[in-house]
Amino acid sequence: MDTVFSISLPRQAYTVAVVRDILGALLSRSGLCRECVDDILLAASEACANAVEHGAPSPDYEVEVELAPGWCELQISHTGRAPDTAALVQRFTSEHTPLPGLEAESGRGILLMRYLMDEVDFSGEPRTTVILRKRLTACDPASGDTLPRSDPAARFALL
Repeated sequence: MDTVFSISLPRQAYTVAVVRDILGALLSRSGLCRECVDDILLAASEACANAVEHGAPSPDYEVEVELAPGWCELQISHTGRAPDTAALVQRFTSEHTPLPGLEAESGRGILLMRYLMDEVDFSGEPRTTVILRKRLTACDPASGDTLPRSDPAARFALL
């Protein structure tokens, strides 16, 4: 069974934690292994933080999630300025991508996303969108302590 949800949030720093809480509950209750959940949450946090920081003048941003057997896709988008796609391609397709200096406060988010997820894409029209995909083939099957997979309402209830 596929699960899809979408949420629109104000471009405020506190909303990154809101996304982590909602997404973490959904992924955990879906029976994903802890490693996959952690990878997805960190990558999503980085993408949301980028939307909050770089999404001006847009007042909000959206997070869309599709979870299906074997994979998860997230789209984090806003109507703010689009990044320079040529610069992104040049910086992040090189095998020797330079890391930011130790004193740098930012610049690691896209590198983390690329490391943690199987696919990272960017789209600039009509919304600036980061697309994150993770294959879940490495996940352990649902253990006996999770809710049964046959009851989607119980599995995805955010209690």
